[in-house]
Amino acid sequence: MTVRVAIAGSTGSIGTQTIEVIRAENEREPGSYVVTALSAGSSVDVVLAQIEELGPEVVAMADEASRQEVAAQAPGVTLVHDASDLVEVADVVVNGVVGFAGLAVTVETLRAGKRLALANKESLIAAGPVVQPLRSTPGAELVPVDSEHCALHQCLRSSAAPEREVARLLLTASGGPFRGRSADDLAEVTVESALEHPTWAMGPKITVDSSTLMNKGLEVIEAHELYGTSYDDIDVVVHPQSVVHSMVEFSDGSTIAQLSMPTMHLPIGYALGYPDRIATPFGRIDWETLGSLDFEPPDRATFRCLDLAYDAGRAGGTAPAWLSAANEVAVEAFLSGKVRWNAIADVCVDVLERHDGVNPTSVDDVIEADQVARRIAHEIVDQP
Repeated sequence: MTVRVAIAGSTGSIGTQTIEVIRAENEREPGSYVVTALSAGSSVDVVLAQIEELGPEVVAMADEASRQEVAAQAPGVTLVHDASDLVEVADVVVNGVVGFAGLAVTVETLRAGKRLALANKESLIAAGPVVQPLRSTPGAELVPVDSEHCALHQCLRSSAAPEREVARLLLTASGGPFRGRSADDLAEVTVESALEHPTWAMGPKITVDSSTLMNKGLEVIEAHELYGTSYDDIDVVVHPQSVVHSMVEFSDGSTIAQLSMPTMHLPIGYALGYPDRIATPFGRIDWETLGSLDFEPPDRATFRCLDLAYDAGRAGGTAPAWLSAANEVAVEAFLSGKVRWNAIADVCVDVLERHDGVNPTSVDDVIEADQVARRIAHEIVDQP
């Protein structure tokens, strides 16, 4: 059976690696996957090359000028503005859009009763109360693509009754490029050093989030939303080798972990093939050369964003949306040289102190919360 795949964010890290997985699987079994739709912002040359290779039916381009340029050079393709328009022609939608902009794809995929391969954690974090009811839509499936939640998903499959048997979820963190350094050491870090991740090749926003541990904090909120586990039963452990991707501890003291060499191809392939596994062995471990696996607690005093995420998650309502929005603004400001690295957490603290306590009941409520938090964050960042 051929699986029809739509890739939202096709020119980004997740999008291009999804294409690599599909290419590898189709080499093993021709016609296993067909890419029916793509979306991107403004990367015209990359999109045109993807159209030539993959032959999609529909392409969404957020930028008007880029959309017109692609339409002129690819006349046989239907061009649309909104990435959520890709859902209709797919069995599986890979949401690799970066940031809050991925919300529409998440909502429309689940609403349509399709499988969502979710790499865009912000949409679930910001809109958890709105997204959750959509997961009960007949046919809808949410399979996480990031390595930690994919690992939890696999570990939880081993339990016949996870609601009774699971004692604790353990998310592993590489520690990022600044593991072991103090707050004083990090007062003057550069953008270049923040982007030098020791084990993962990711986009700049996610890489900076990894350096602050905000990425792990947002994953804690996502784990709560995905699996319904209490925040008191979700822990983070630093594991610099990034081979153990996460673990589940059960009521009898057993712990089951998912291990593989660090590659996003594996969780992408897991989501594409679910409930089956793909045939290409991405992440296979050479046990003769693996070496040691180390674990340590996170430095919560230096990497304050981790506890900020726990606080926002426990507050509930639109607090996670406010945190996600504030962090996006702060990271953009850091990448552009407007604020220092250690000010990212400060901006988030200042924004959350002004949280209005709203509980969202619609996508519009989430969008409003995002806009309000962004406005406040920009005011803070722009202060002289």
